[in-house]
Amino acid sequence: MAVQLVNYERNMISQAVFFTFSFLFFFSRAVAKDFCVADYSAPESPAGYSCKKVANVTVDDFVHSGLGVAGNTSNLIKFAITPAFVDSFPGVNGLGLSVARADIAPGGVVQLHTHPGASEILLVAQGTITAGFISNANNAYIKTIKQGDVIVFPQGLLHFAVNVGRSQVVAFASFNSANPGVQILDNSLFGSNFPSELISATTFLDVVVVKKLKGVFNGTG
Repeated sequence: MAVQLVNYERNMISQAVFFTFSFLFFFSRAVAKDFCVADYSAPESPAGYSCKKVANVTVDDFVHSGLGVAGNTSNLIKFAITPAFVDSFPGVNGLGLSVARADIAPGGVVQLHTHPGASEILLVAQGTITAGFISNANNAYIKTIKQGDVIVFPQGLLHFAVNVGRSQVVAFASFNSANPGVQILDNSLFGSNFPSELISATTFLDVVVVKKLKGVFNGTG
């Protein structure tokens, strides 16, 4: 019995050691690859883009120009977003990060929206905004922040920003995903083909109001 117990313990230790070294081996193989620049010539999968051959990679793949140019805020919400996501910035593929520039004119808004694939940190580079998010417990966390302040929006939670100052706002958002994704609440409701009667039934908004908002956001149904 004692011999069997000793053999059992040895087998367990051997398996644990094997598992540990196997994990370290595969992990080291995983991190040994310096980068995986997106190959736009290959089909995109749910896991992202394939890696471009290293021989075809250049320094330009790791540089994105354009965030120094103000976006066009001449629209209904007086807001423009300039993203540097994997679709336009191949060097961030597989790195789990990306960035975007936000321009908000006085009185402009960043509508309630969510990023299903990432948390966000927003740095105000110019101007003053009131921003916040709503937790799954339906608590709203809202604060007015100014140049040099940052605010974090946890992954998947509805969040917003409003320019409450008299000057243009410039902000930079950083995400822990190369492709954070976005769903804008207003657009999903009123810019889609979601039937007006069902929107009215599920939101308690008058159907006349719903149809009017559908017209504003070019929705159907």
